[in-house]
Amino acid sequence: MELLPMIAAPGVGERADAAADAACHLYDAVAPWSGGGPGGWSRTAAEDAAEAIETTAHALAHIHPRAEVILAPVHAALADLRRQLELPPADALTADGVPATPRTVGNPRRTRWVRVLTPPAPRRPPTGTAS
Repeated sequence: MELLPMIAAPGVGERADAAADAACHLYDAVAPWSGGGPGGWSRTAAEDAAEAIETTAHALAHIHPRAEVILAPVHAALADLRRQLELPPADALTADGVPATPRTVGNPRRTRWVRVLTPPAPRRPPTGTAS
């Protein structure tokens, strides 16, 4: 028995394909910068990428009855990454699993309306590294 049908709901396959392509393009843009430092990232770019992963994980949570539990470590890891990068936390969810902050009609991205330009945080040495 197959869990997933061969054909996705209208728009799902195309959007998933576009998300995968966008992730590949993002990796290709970051890879040349990988020789130390922040890898070409900015605060806004890092927050956008984390939000994309979080939103995709929320979408995948509806794929299987246990998917939400299986994906919990993804959310925990992204929350830790946000703390390490001093980014704002992800939007809180309601009991139904939808963002508590209503999305705007013109722009469905949850955090876009609160984004402001901020100077980069000062660099700090890594903490908790073993010698």
